[in-house]
Amino acid sequence: MTTTPLADRTVTAAARATDLSKVYGQGETRVVALDQVSVDFRRAEFTAIMGPSGSGKSTLMHCVAGLDTFSSGSVRIGDTELGSLKDKQLTKLRRDKIGFIFQAFNLLPTLTALENITLPMDIAGRKPDKAWLENVIQMVGLSDRLGHRPAQLSGGQQQRVAVARALASKPDIVFGDEPTGNLDSRSGAEVLGFLRNSVRELGQTVVMVTHDPVAAAYADRVIFLADGRIVDEMTAPTADTVLDRMRSLPGGNPRTPGFDAKSRTS
Repeated sequence: MTTTPLADRTVTAAARATDLSKVYGQGETRVVALDQVSVDFRRAEFTAIMGPSGSGKSTLMHCVAGLDTFSSGSVRIGDTELGSLKDKQLTKLRRDKIGFIFQAFNLLPTLTALENITLPMDIAGRKPDKAWLENVIQMVGLSDRLGHRPAQLSGGQQQRVAVARALASKPDIVFGDEPTGNLDSRSGAEVLGFLRNSVRELGQTVVMVTHDPVAAAYADRVIFLADGRIVDEMTAPTADTVLDRMRSLPGGNPRTPGFDAKSRTS
């Protein structure tokens, strides 16, 4: 048996949490949201994070993405330790290295689709890679909608804009927090297909929090949390195997799948 050297493992991890803990309150009001969690999110891989309500899945994603502080442990994006960064440095890292897709599309209503897509780079004073941007726009099917404002787009089209915005700057890693939560079944399947294709065709790294076993089936692996700890991991998931595992977790009551598993794009 061979062991990959630590330095090599660091290269292959887009993000890593080590002994990560997050505690809210003190005394009788003390709540441990994360309890010494260690996990790698490998490059060019699609990972889904699942668990019952209150299991710590969103807290884990927010801490690893630099959106929330943590009480102890370590978080790295690539080789950068988040705990050592000052606020301005952390803001720059999030802007340059991380893409975000949220359940609420978070688009600016006065900007066109294209302007929303390029907004993070515009704020940073960087010009997008034209070929990459065109590739991303074509992949999410927005070529004929670039001049439309959010109010002129359907919910699915707005989330396509959000996906393109997250991918346009070539981030090291994209985090999705229930990215299909506000979408109908068809639009949800399309958005998940785009994320799947971004991993397969563009070499992107995607980490997604979801309640939906069907959505999780688009991932390469699923990490299951319960009571602030990782309790299981599954590779090559299907909606049925994820649903069965969720049912066995303490407090597990997974959401009814939002769309037909047959619509999955592998």
